[in-house]
Amino acid sequence: MQLAASQLQQHLQRGLKSLYTLHGDEPLLVQEAGDSIRAFARAQGFTERTSHTVAGAHFDWSEVLAAGGSLSLFADKQIVEIRIPSGKPGKDGSAAIQQLAEQSKDNDSTLTLVMLPRLDKMTKSGAWFAALESFGITIGVEPVERNALPQWIAQRLSTQGQRVMAGEEGQRTLQFFADRVEGNLLAAHQEIQKLALLFPEGELSFDQVESAVLNVARYDVFKLSEAVLAGQTARVQRMLDGLQAEGEAEVLVHYTLAEDIRALKRVKDAMAQGRPLPMALREQRVWGVKERLFERVLPRLSETSVANLLHAAHQVDGIVKGLKQPDWPANGWQALHRLAMDLCNQCAVLPDSRAARAGTAIGGAPSGRFS
Repeated sequence: MQLAASQLQQHLQRGLKSLYTLHGDEPLLVQEAGDSIRAFARAQGFTERTSHTVAGAHFDWSEVLAAGGSLSLFADKQIVEIRIPSGKPGKDGSAAIQQLAEQSKDNDSTLTLVMLPRLDKMTKSGAWFAALESFGITIGVEPVERNALPQWIAQRLSTQGQRVMAGEEGQRTLQFFADRVEGNLLAAHQEIQKLALLFPEGELSFDQVESAVLNVARYDVFKLSEAVLAGQTARVQRMLDGLQAEGEAEVLVHYTLAEDIRALKRVKDAMAQGRPLPMALREQRVWGVKERLFERVLPRLSETSVANLLHAAHQVDGIVKGLKQPDWPANGWQALHRLAMDLCNQCAVLPDSRAARAGTAIGGAPSGRFS
């Protein structure tokens, strides 16, 4: 059975199951969900705990099967944890997990906790994951999206008796906090705890938060892609600066931007051939958050503007590989900034007429192809 992370505490109050699976890429939230299950299990008498980390294709599953199927030597009840960092247990692991899952329904003395990274749709359709869902509780731990981060920070502050000022000043404080810890929830948690040590319960001013919170943002190219398509120019600028400072490879940043432009072009071409937008998006495998962003952006982008973006991406492809291009910066990061901001401005919320005119400003060059 699937369960949302927000429902976990309420579920545990109704009774503990013998099999839980946590999957997600946010270490803090996965850790907290696991801690909640362990704490409740300890209160129910599960005092012994063993942990197994699946590493490599030749991992020996016999020890895990033995632990899951036997009684504890030192306690009446035990917790058996299985960590699979790759998210791929392999053929032997798939069979072992299915066996463990089936055994769990008749084993009240063992609580099995499976820890996985974020899984794609294909992995979730595998027989081993289906067994975990069928015989136990699976909990997908979703990351906190950027637009929800200020509220998440406010909720965490409230649990330690602190709050920001009311009104616009408080919102500015939360936005500042979110900017400094974006993409690094564990650091956000640590900074919130630090505020509890530095200041008493009650209201926090902007100056207090600013003096305490470090710039611990962690950026990644996938979030950059979302920010660009959302037309968030200030955030895009900040993320590009952060990626450059963190030593991210120019070619990876370019690939991410270029892949979005290629996808926009393919979907636009499909629409020109008469396919409805939802069908074109499915055919190009555009899902989730990016699907919603494409739905907002594509109707306002002209074929000319998309072609010009594609040509610009082709030119920047050469720049990041050491080639010079007329009318473009020779520095790879400067060229990436220009390409990202060109695309971002196209995706910003503008009247259609202004968006169409903006499309002709990108190099003014004919379309080109690259791979």
